[in-house]
Amino acid sequence: MARARKQHARKPREEAVAAFLAAHGWARAEAEPMAGDASARRYVRLRAPDGGTAILMDAGPDQAGPTGRFVRLAGWLSGNGFSAPRILAADAAQGLLIVEDLGEALFADLLRRDPAREGELAGLACEVLHRLADLPPPEGLAALDPQRLGALVAEALPWHLRQPPAACRAAADRLAAAIEADAAAIDDGRRIFAHRDYFAGNLVLLADRRGHGRTGILDFQDAVLAHPAYDLVSYLQDVRRAVPAGLEQQVIAAFCDRSGADRETFAASYAVLGAQRALRIAGVFARLIDAGKTRYAAHLPRTWRLVARNLAHPAAAETARAVAELGLLPGAAAGGAEARA
Repeated sequence: MARARKQHARKPREEAVAAFLAAHGWARAEAEPMAGDASARRYVRLRAPDGGTAILMDAGPDQAGPTGRFVRLAGWLSGNGFSAPRILAADAAQGLLIVEDLGEALFADLLRRDPAREGELAGLACEVLHRLADLPPPEGLAALDPQRLGALVAEALPWHLRQPPAACRAAADRLAAAIEADAAAIDDGRRIFAHRDYFAGNLVLLADRRGHGRTGILDFQDAVLAHPAYDLVSYLQDVRRAVPAGLEQQVIAAFCDRSGADRETFAASYAVLGAQRALRIAGVFARLIDAGKTRYAAHLPRTWRLVARNLAHPAAAETARAVAELGLLPGAAAGGAEARA
């Protein structure tokens, strides 16, 4: 009976998607499901009889806000010379988009096939970040200020502790206050456009384009205003794959030289933001694993090693104390704070 109800609930959605595709000339296209992300969004590559392709993004009818934000930010990025997918058709109320297909040369796939390209692709990723730092950000984005950084980890803490939120309120407040204190100490008030999930799986090599346009950018609907180090942390401290430690330090040094940032000051910001981000992601992974998405368990050891490494920096001392008091670090990570992920 439950299975029948689920199938019945799916049918109106399938009809809505089919009507959307038909209305925009894609009714006869072959649909090729693509790998998804940690969200409920669904991606399908559409192949038309004439050989043309596009991507169907199905976020669901309750995702009008993020869908509309994707359209708006795609326009802002494209207007500033970035390679965001062109919007071919949109129904934000239904959470449906047809967008330009930027191809299959994802940085993550290229690096799996040829790790020697790490430096080249990191350079392209940084070129985008440098250009973003030069621009006034678009209006309407939420700011990842110290208070919000602390709150985001506090929201994930119940999944770390496997307790209902009410049962770990004091612990969540303690952790949030520690992260907020460390983040406030390194905060200079500067905020730029931050993708928030800037990693090799969301970047596409477009060899026929030039400058920062050579890097196609995907999944930017959750963009925020954040410290200039935030997206660099996201790329170099990828929880899904190991970035060579030597390359990480080279890229950070080059990034500081290009931007004029003091290396020691930047290193402090990088560590605090890295600790916050990895703690939050570990909680998200715990939630996803609890929901049956067990493939995320493979990423947890690296995520906790990143937490430990970042907490070893003096700038993250308050967060390190709170994490130790709460016993959050797994044994192996706690004993190897200097290990490279």
